[in-house]
Amino acid sequence: MSTDSLDIINDLISGTETAQIEFKETTGQLERGMETLCAFLNGTGGKVVFGVTDKGRLIGQEVSDKTKRDIVEAIGRIEPLINVEVSYIPIPDTNKQVIILHVDPQLYARPFTYKGRPYQRMESVTSVMTQTSYNHFLMQRGGKYAWEAMYNEDLKVEHLDKNTILGAVRAGVESGRLPETTMREDIPVILGKFNLSSDEGKLKNAAAVLFGKELPDYPQCLLRMARFKGVDKEEFIDNQREYGNIFKLLDIAMSFFFKHLSLSGKINSLYREEELTIPYKALRECCINALAHRVYHKPGSSVSIAIYDDRIEVTNSGTFPADMTIERLLSTHDSEPQNPIIANVLYKSKILESWGRGIALMVNECQRVGLPAPEFHTDGAFVWVIFRYATSTRQVPDKYPTSTRQVEVLIQLIGENTFSVKEMMARMHLKNRESFMNTYLNPAMEVKLVEQLYPEQPNHPRQKYRLTDKGKELLKYE
Repeated sequence: MSTDSLDIINDLISGTETAQIEFKETTGQLERGMETLCAFLNGTGGKVVFGVTDKGRLIGQEVSDKTKRDIVEAIGRIEPLINVEVSYIPIPDTNKQVIILHVDPQLYARPFTYKGRPYQRMESVTSVMTQTSYNHFLMQRGGKYAWEAMYNEDLKVEHLDKNTILGAVRAGVESGRLPETTMREDIPVILGKFNLSSDEGKLKNAAAVLFGKELPDYPQCLLRMARFKGVDKEEFIDNQREYGNIFKLLDIAMSFFFKHLSLSGKINSLYREEELTIPYKALRECCINALAHRVYHKPGSSVSIAIYDDRIEVTNSGTFPADMTIERLLSTHDSEPQNPIIANVLYKSKILESWGRGIALMVNECQRVGLPAPEFHTDGAFVWVIFRYATSTRQVPDKYPTSTRQVEVLIQLIGENTFSVKEMMARMHLKNRESFMNTYLNPAMEVKLVEQLYPEQPNHPRQKYRLTDKGKELLKYE
């Protein structure tokens, strides 16, 4: 803002000092004024006004060449270097002036320091910034300070899941997002091309989040899931906690949705299409966003899924980008990922379909089936998305004494068809074969609801699965 009239000055000092305005009588208090200016840069911007008492009385001061040099030198001690608007406003009928130092918010460049120390503003008080706040701003700044980009000396290649890495590469090659030669590279080379390691082979935190097997040093790689009875948190029907890399947690999240949400089927041409209560594409995109763009540097943070009778809430630690309003979020916008290294790997492995379009996909999928558009919320510490049902849905009770909800989902999926394991997983949008076998297929076969086409040759190259008579009988009740 350009300040060039005494009327504006009088209006500016008509109140008291605030979180964005500080009064100083003269530049004899320049040091304290610069500390406050640094605090404004670490907040939402503000103005330091010299030539005004702390009560808001205009007194001005004489301004010499030395005064101006002192101000320029003091501004040069703010790091990172920043543009400060300096205005000198003469007071009529005197040889005095009012000096205003004005800074706009610089959210992506924080934290700022003055003479090597960071400052913060609380109401009208300037103080030294806490170490916790300083570290938080450093990580928000990104680059080498971002948590995902920090190296963990104790993290080794053997701590990563080789199959998950190769699966990500395979998906990237098949989608054309990675060159085919990537399939022939060694794991350390692949990690380097994903920007997950240094030239010396040191691994970044992002490597653990994406591909880690055992993650005792990363308690924040947590997914919490709950199915509540009713519309509040008074009573649990199901409550689970799972630790793992993003690929594993995404599969677990989708399995939880299939476990607790009703499936409906419709005939489209020659094929039966299955639809969850909330479209799975919308739920999947929401979970991907929550896992990819969340805050990871807080050990106690997590992603959570809560299913109620009338809605689903997916919550992650973090907030929207600093200049991203709800209105802009819901319109066409560029992607500003919280974790660009993680987001880039997920994009190249075709988990993230296209940067900046996930919100539109969720909205369009819900509108396609006549559901309300999802709601997006943040309080500065968490982001949560709410999907509401068209009508309330109650927990579906087991209709067969030996079946689980996962088995019922599988029965509905197979119907009158025969499918391979790969085909069933693809239709359910699951990627973890072990989880699918243990949660869906093996339990269904144990209670003789599903059978193999070649039971005498379990590893037959054309092995497929179909419903038994008992399974078909259960299907009648679905």
